Amino acid sequence: MTMKHALCAALLGLAAAAPAHAEAGDWLVRARAIWVSPTESSSGIEPAFPNDRVGVGGDVMPELDFTYFVTRNVGVELILGTTKHNVTGRRGLAGLGELADTWVLPPTLTAQYHFVPDGKVRPYVGVGVNYTTFYNEDASKSLNAAIGKTRVSLKDSWGLALQAGVDIDLTQKVFFNLDVKYIDMDTTAKLRTGNMINKVDVSIDPIVAGIGLGMRF
Repeated sequence: MTMKHALCAALLGLAAAAPAHAEAGDWLVRARAIWVSPTESSSGIEPAFPNDRVGVGGDVMPELDFTYFVTRNVGVELILGTTKHNVTGRRGLAGLGELADTWVLPPTLTAQYHFVPDGKVRPYVGVGVNYTTFYNEDASKSLNAAIGKTRVSLKDSWGLALQAGVDIDLTQKVFFNLDVKYIDMDTTAKLRTGNMINKVDVSIDPIVAGIGLGMRF
Protein backbone atom coordinates (compact mmCIF):
# COMPACT_ATOMS: atom_id res chain seq x y z
CA MET A 1 0.00 0.00 0.00
CA THR A 2 1.40 3.43 -0.96
CA MET A 3 1.61 6.32 1.50
CA LYS A 4 -1.18 8.07 -0.40
CA HIS A 5 -3.47 5.05 -0.16
CA ALA A 6 -2.67 4.61 3.54
CA LEU A 7 -3.53 8.26 4.24
CA CYS A 8 -6.82 7.97 2.34
CA ALA A 9 -7.71 4.80 4.26
CA ALA A 10 -6.94 6.51 7.58
CA LEU A 11 -9.10 9.53 6.70
CA LEU A 12 -11.99 7.25 5.66
CA GLY A 13 -11.64 5.38 8.96
CA LEU A 14 -11.85 8.63 10.92
CA ALA A 15 -14.92 9.74 8.96
CA ALA A 16 -16.64 6.40 9.63
CA ALA A 17 -15.95 6.78 13.35
CA ALA A 18 -17.14 10.40 13.55
CA PRO A 19 -20.05 10.90 15.95
CA ALA A 20 -23.53 11.61 14.61
CA HIS A 21 -23.55 15.04 16.22
CA ALA A 22 -26.18 17.61 15.36
CA GLU A 23 -25.80 21.05 13.83
CA ALA A 24 -28.28 23.93 13.65
CA GLY A 25 -30.89 23.05 11.05
CA ASP A 26 -30.54 19.27 11.49
CA TRP A 27 -33.45 16.96 12.13
CA LEU A 28 -33.52 13.85 14.32
CA VAL A 29 -36.26 11.27 13.82
CA ARG A 30 -36.72 8.60 16.47
CA ALA A 31 -38.96 5.53 16.62
CA ARG A 32 -39.50 4.27 20.16
CA ALA A 33 -41.45 1.69 22.07
CA ILE A 34 -42.93 3.51 25.07
CA TRP A 35 -44.34 2.36 28.40
CA VAL A 36 -46.90 4.81 29.78
CA SER A 37 -47.22 4.31 33.54
CA PRO A 38 -49.75 6.59 35.28
CA THR A 39 -48.90 7.77 38.82
CA GLU A 40 -52.59 8.42 39.27
CA SER A 41 -55.00 9.51 41.98
CA SER A 42 -58.64 10.51 41.92
CA SER A 43 -61.39 12.24 43.81
CA GLY A 44 -64.59 10.52 44.82
CA ILE A 45 -67.26 9.88 42.21
CA GLU A 46 -69.82 12.56 42.92
CA PRO A 47 -72.64 12.38 43.84
CA ALA A 48 -73.33 8.65 43.78
CA PHE A 49 -70.05 7.16 45.07
CA PRO A 50 -68.22 9.90 47.04
CA ASN A 51 -66.09 7.47 49.05
CA ASP A 52 -64.92 5.39 46.10
CA ARG A 53 -62.02 5.99 43.73
CA VAL A 54 -60.81 5.05 40.25
CA GLY A 55 -57.43 3.94 38.92
CA VAL A 56 -55.86 4.20 35.45
CA GLY A 57 -53.81 1.38 33.93
CA GLY A 58 -50.65 1.63 31.79
CA ASP A 59 -49.97 0.69 28.18
CA VAL A 60 -47.12 -0.11 25.77
CA MET A 61 -47.26 1.42 22.29
CA PRO A 62 -44.98 2.63 19.46
CA GLU A 63 -44.17 6.34 19.28
CA LEU A 64 -42.60 8.63 16.69
CA ASP A 65 -40.83 11.89 17.49
CA PHE A 66 -39.11 14.67 15.55
CA THR A 67 -36.39 16.99 16.85
CA TYR A 68 -35.27 20.16 15.05
CA PHE A 69 -32.01 21.81 16.15
CA VAL A 70 -32.23 25.57 16.54
CA THR A 71 -28.55 25.68 17.58
CA ARG A 72 -25.95 22.94 18.10
CA ASN A 73 -27.11 22.50 21.70
CA VAL A 74 -30.78 23.44 21.60
CA GLY A 75 -33.46 21.35 19.92
CA VAL A 76 -37.25 21.34 19.81
CA GLU A 77 -38.96 17.94 19.95
CA LEU A 78 -42.53 16.93 19.07
CA ILE A 79 -43.70 13.45 20.04
CA LEU A 80 -46.63 11.70 18.40
CA GLY A 81 -48.28 8.55 19.66
CA THR A 82 -51.51 7.20 21.09
CA THR A 83 -52.22 4.72 23.87
CA LYS A 84 -55.24 2.92 25.30
CA HIS A 85 -55.94 2.86 29.04
CA ASN A 86 -58.36 1.01 31.29
CA VAL A 87 -60.12 2.79 34.16
CA THR A 88 -60.78 0.49 37.12
CA GLY A 89 -62.82 0.80 40.29
CA ARG A 90 -61.24 1.08 43.73
CA ARG A 91 -62.52 0.78 47.29
CA GLY A 92 -66.22 -0.05 47.08
CA LEU A 93 -66.11 -0.29 43.29
CA ALA A 94 -63.13 -2.66 43.16
CA GLY A 95 -65.43 -5.63 42.61
CA LEU A 96 -66.56 -4.20 39.28
CA GLY A 97 -63.03 -4.38 37.88
CA GLU A 98 -62.82 -2.31 34.71
CA LEU A 99 -65.24 0.64 34.63
CA ALA A 100 -64.30 2.13 31.26
CA ASP A 101 -61.53 2.44 28.71
CA THR A 102 -60.28 5.33 26.61
CA TRP A 103 -57.76 6.13 23.92
CA VAL A 104 -55.33 8.94 24.72
CA LEU A 105 -53.60 11.23 22.19
CA PRO A 106 -50.96 13.33 24.02
CA PRO A 107 -48.85 15.41 21.56
CA THR A 108 -45.99 16.91 23.57
CA LEU A 109 -43.62 19.72 22.57
CA THR A 110 -40.36 20.13 24.51
CA ALA A 111 -37.34 22.42 24.25
CA GLN A 112 -34.21 20.32 24.79
CA TYR A 113 -30.65 21.11 25.80
CA HIS A 114 -28.03 18.68 24.44
CA PHE A 115 -24.92 18.81 26.62
CA VAL A 116 -22.27 17.31 24.30
CA PRO A 117 -23.46 17.58 20.68
CA ASP A 118 -20.09 16.30 19.38
CA GLY A 119 -19.99 13.22 21.58
CA LYS A 120 -20.89 9.64 20.76
CA VAL A 121 -22.97 9.59 23.95
CA ARG A 122 -25.17 12.68 24.05
CA PRO A 123 -27.38 13.25 27.13
CA TYR A 124 -30.14 15.85 27.04
CA VAL A 125 -32.87 17.34 29.19
CA GLY A 126 -36.08 19.04 28.14
CA VAL A 127 -39.08 20.98 29.36
CA GLY A 128 -42.28 21.78 27.52
CA VAL A 129 -46.02 21.51 27.25
CA ASN A 130 -48.43 18.65 26.72
CA TYR A 131 -51.93 18.68 25.28
CA THR A 132 -53.95 15.51 25.79
CA THR A 133 -57.22 14.63 24.15
CA PHE A 134 -59.27 11.56 25.07
CA TYR A 135 -61.33 9.72 22.46
CA ASN A 136 -63.36 6.53 21.93
CA GLU A 137 -64.30 6.38 25.61
CA ASP A 138 -66.44 3.34 26.45
CA ALA A 139 -68.17 2.21 29.63
CA SER A 140 -67.53 -1.42 30.56
CA LYS A 141 -70.17 -4.14 30.61
CA SER A 142 -69.78 -4.43 34.39
CA LEU A 143 -70.44 -0.71 34.91
CA ASN A 144 -73.48 -0.77 32.62
CA ALA A 145 -74.82 -3.81 34.45
CA ALA A 146 -74.30 -2.20 37.86
CA ILE A 147 -75.79 1.28 37.32
CA GLY A 148 -77.44 1.18 33.87
CA LYS A 149 -76.39 2.16 30.39
CA THR A 150 -73.68 4.81 30.82
CA ARG A 151 -71.86 7.19 28.49
CA VAL A 152 -68.34 8.23 29.50
CA SER A 153 -66.48 11.38 28.45
CA LEU A 154 -63.16 12.84 29.61
CA LYS A 155 -62.11 16.48 29.50
CA ASP A 156 -58.98 17.39 27.50
CA SER A 157 -55.86 18.36 29.45
CA TRP A 158 -53.00 20.88 29.25
CA GLY A 159 -49.91 20.36 31.39
CA LEU A 160 -46.17 20.63 31.92
CA ALA A 161 -43.78 18.01 30.49
CA LEU A 162 -40.30 17.24 31.83
CA GLN A 163 -37.81 15.08 29.93
CA ALA A 164 -34.37 13.44 30.17
CA GLY A 165 -32.67 11.11 27.74
CA VAL A 166 -29.54 10.05 25.90
CA ASP A 167 -28.58 9.31 22.29
CA ILE A 168 -25.77 6.76 21.72
CA ASP A 169 -24.15 6.45 18.29
CA LEU A 170 -24.34 3.18 16.38
CA THR A 171 -23.21 4.63 13.03
CA GLN A 172 -22.69 8.14 11.64
CA LYS A 173 -26.42 8.49 11.03
CA VAL A 174 -28.10 5.96 13.30
CA PHE A 175 -28.21 6.08 17.10
CA PHE A 176 -29.77 4.27 20.04
CA ASN A 177 -32.09 6.28 22.29
CA LEU A 178 -33.31 6.08 25.88
CA ASP A 179 -35.85 8.65 27.04
CA VAL A 180 -38.09 9.31 30.04
CA LYS A 181 -40.76 11.96 30.51
CA TYR A 182 -43.08 13.10 33.27
CA ILE A 183 -46.35 14.62 32.05
CA ASP A 184 -48.74 16.64 34.18
CA MET A 185 -52.10 15.27 32.95
CA ASP A 186 -55.40 15.98 34.71
CA THR A 187 -58.94 15.32 33.56
CA THR A 188 -62.54 15.23 34.72
CA ALA A 189 -64.56 12.18 33.74
CA LYS A 190 -68.33 12.43 33.36
CA LEU A 191 -70.54 9.36 33.59
CA ARG A 192 -74.00 9.98 32.16
CA THR A 193 -76.55 7.39 33.24
CA GLY A 194 -80.04 8.39 32.20
CA ASN A 195 -80.67 11.81 33.76
CA MET A 196 -77.87 11.45 36.33
CA ILE A 197 -74.33 12.74 35.79
CA ASN A 198 -71.52 11.54 38.04
CA LYS A 199 -68.13 13.28 37.94
CA VAL A 200 -64.66 12.26 39.07
CA ASP A 201 -61.43 14.28 38.90
CA VAL A 202 -58.41 12.21 37.92
CA SER A 203 -54.72 13.14 38.07
CA ILE A 204 -53.09 10.71 35.63
CA ASP A 205 -49.57 12.24 35.63
CA PRO A 206 -47.80 9.44 33.72
CA ILE A 207 -44.15 8.50 33.55
CA VAL A 208 -43.41 7.75 29.89
CA ALA A 209 -40.29 5.59 29.39
CA GLY A 210 -39.06 4.94 25.85
CA ILE A 211 -36.39 2.91 24.05
CA GLY A 212 -35.70 3.01 20.35
CA LEU A 213 -33.59 4.02 17.37
CA GLY A 214 -33.07 7.36 15.70
CA MET A 215 -31.60 8.82 12.54
CA ARG A 216 -30.07 12.23 11.82
CA PHE A 217 -30.98 14.13 8.63
